[in-house]
Amino acid sequence: MKITKSTWPIKVGAVAGLCLLFGIVYVLNPAFWGELWDVCLSGDMHRIAAYINSFGAWAMVFSFFLVLCVNAIGFPPAMIFSAANALIFGIVPGIALAWIAETVGCAMSFVLLRFLFRDAAEDVISKHKSLQKIDDFSGERGFRIMLIARVIPYLPSGLLNALGAVSRLSFKEFTIAALIGKLPSTAIEAMIGHDAVTAGENPHRLVFSLVLAAVMILGFIIYEKRQKKNS
Repeated sequence: MKITKSTWPIKVGAVAGLCLLFGIVYVLNPAFWGELWDVCLSGDMHRIAAYINSFGAWAMVFSFFLVLCVNAIGFPPAMIFSAANALIFGIVPGIALAWIAETVGCAMSFVLLRFLFRDAAEDVISKHKSLQKIDDFSGERGFRIMLIARVIPYLPSGLLNALGAVSRLSFKEFTIAALIGKLPSTAIEAMIGHDAVTAGENPHRLVFSLVLAAVMILGFIIYEKRQKKNS
């Protein structure tokens, strides 16, 4: 999609709308963004869980939008919040909440990045033959690659969102890959985080989750190496 006189005002409006949203939150609670930033950067799951719990009856709603925004922005790592949700709401409800929120966040990130930056990416890709091959490859087998990548725990979600946005993947393909792939990766990340901070509660599950994550990551590395040899 190229920039035209009819599309650039919409893009400017979209950016302005996001800035307005952040501004409204700041006016309503000037300390909110600072507190949230400080809590997120702490990396302390107990502190994050306590902060989410401080919203009382709205804790689950706040956590949903928090995980959604983290996945849309790509920072900080969403796995911290997946584990915090498991601590607060329990393993199964916490995983379900994080899975849905992460999928919606990825879809939002895809739309924003493609809407705002795809045209610029196309200009760069058109000038470099090597990048053209990568873009064509993403269109032909992009869904399978994105699905496999989403399944692997601890792969940066923000990077995958960006790659999907500048690829030839459709919104439907990208969202389905995120929906299916995010479930196992979110579950593993949440269980490892939960069991790591509740040491002794379920050591066997922690060991099993760690081994499974290692096997999946190793399998992905082997798969990528074979694909490069065959390409």
